[in-house]
Amino acid sequence: MKPEDTVCYCFHVTQRKIVNFIRVHRPRRASQISECGGAGTGCGWCIRYLTRLFEASQAAGTGAADDLSADDYARGRAAYIRAGKGKPAPGAIPLPPEEETA
Repeated sequence: MKPEDTVCYCFHVTQRKIVNFIRVHRPRRASQISECGGAGTGCGWCIRYLTRLFEASQAAGTGAADDLSADDYARGRAAYIRAGKGKPAPGAIPLPPEEETA
């Protein structure tokens, strides 16, 4: 994902904002990233990604760079929500329409 891509769809928090929060505030635990605009406190989808960003910052001193596309991330979130594993917060970015299979 790119720095401008949204990580927390419930509270509209970008990867850039999270990486900068980690760099400036140096949280001691991944859960403290929730202080960055409420990231990770809505539906729960982004918690694994937030943890990866935190762990990458601990290992290398920077944010994570990966090959996950923003579209794949959004589709994963949609599947997670549709499976009943989380409930988006009010005002969250809406789910993309369900893909048709032929």
